[in-house]
Amino acid sequence: MTSPDAPVPPRSQPSSLSDLFFSFSLLALQGFGGVLAVVQRELVEKKHWMTREEFVEEWAVAQIMPGPNVVNLALMIGGRYFGFRGAMTALAGMLTFPLLVVMCLALIYAQISGNPQVAGALRGMGAVAAGLITATGIKLCSALKKNILGIPVCIAFGVASFIGIAILRWPLAWVLLGLGGLACVIAYRRMAEVAA
Repeated sequence: MTSPDAPVPPRSQPSSLSDLFFSFSLLALQGFGGVLAVVQRELVEKKHWMTREEFVEEWAVAQIMPGPNVVNLALMIGGRYFGFRGAMTALAGMLTFPLLVVMCLALIYAQISGNPQVAGALRGMGAVAAGLITATGIKLCSALKKNILGIPVCIAFGVASFIGIAILRWPLAWVLLGLGGLACVIAYRRMAEVAA
């Protein structure tokens, strides 16, 4: 694990469409449950295709777009480096092999789904996925140092989001529109103040 203050390695990028396809294929095959941790480690720490700050920003955009977050991120990264062909190649990489694996697992699961040990194992994997997401969130907190809102405001929005979704059980769309819209307005005003 690297220190948040460690020097930033030089920016890299996919060397070809096949590099993009196989990188996202391997990433997708590793992402059982806690895909956020895997995506952050592969794209930021290993491949250096993004900085932590870029990852946080683009992951936020991927979350508010319809569809799976990691697929949206793959489309954005593929599009950034190779345009439309890159976006489609990254999408194919994210979906091809996992689709085959899921079809095989569905056939196996249909045979063993009544087994109580299988149900218990799946519940245990839910806890592991929650732990991976929490650990990645904590690791990415260092990227908030450079956020225009500042750490206290970011923490306040995080707590408000948790309360709205987990405790008050508001629909995710309301929380995104309400808190996300408010955060955008505050960030826009702060950027205007800095530019003035």
